[in-house]
Amino acid sequence: MSAAGPSSSARLRVTLGLLDAELLHAMGHMWREEDLLPRYRRYLCAMHAVVRASVPLMERALERSVRLDVCGDPLAGPLAAYLREHIREEAGHDVWLLEDIRAAGSLPADALAPMPAPVVAALAGSQYYWIEHHHPVALLGYIAVLEGYAPAADLTSRIARTTGLPDTALRTVREHAALDTGHLDELYALLDRLPLTRGQESDVTVSALHSLDALTRLFVRLGRSAAAPLPRRAGPLSPTGVTP
Repeated sequence: MSAAGPSSSARLRVTLGLLDAELLHAMGHMWREEDLLPRYRRYLCAMHAVVRASVPLMERALERSVRLDVCGDPLAGPLAAYLREHIREEAGHDVWLLEDIRAAGSLPADALAPMPAPVVAALAGSQYYWIEHHHPVALLGYIAVLEGYAPAADLTSRIARTTGLPDTALRTVREHAALDTGHLDELYALLDRLPLTRGQESDVTVSALHSLDALTRLFVRLGRSAAAPLPRRAGPLSPTGVTP
């Protein structure tokens, strides 16, 4: 901590650390050994729905940043440079997931055919809105959460031991456990370089907290046991007929 007080990245880390207990609990429950194989397959499909949005989100944020840079926005140039590099780093990760899905005994269509869950749309879709209608810097809060709660280093071996799945079904978990710590350090270094106003720092924090909440709800959903199908003619589970 400097004489001027904690940095933007330090404030964000502290804020997330104060509020992430529910997410960490949901993740722990999701990765319990009991019936892990079907949950892992559902996890891969859900993560594909999230990850396939990552590069398009960053590409749209990059387009907006380039336009803002022309207008003299002081954040836009450094943000655009970061996004160009991170797009390169994240390209193809959705393909990894499809390969993992097939190696785990499911079909790519299990991820590609169904409409993604509303919680996935809430997680990624909010970022499209803020990029388009507010400022692309908000996307950094989303990235901070997805990179900051990456798989643990020992998760790959635990999944393999519990499920008997081959190494070819575990690439995404293995690679993100190795890569995301470095990516998070790059993101926090960028936050501390950017000339953020208090309002812009708040934008990043709001995006991060929304992402933390949506990711928590997603892991709670994934951690549930598979629900039995409703009897024919039975009513919906909720007034909208949509399971959250």
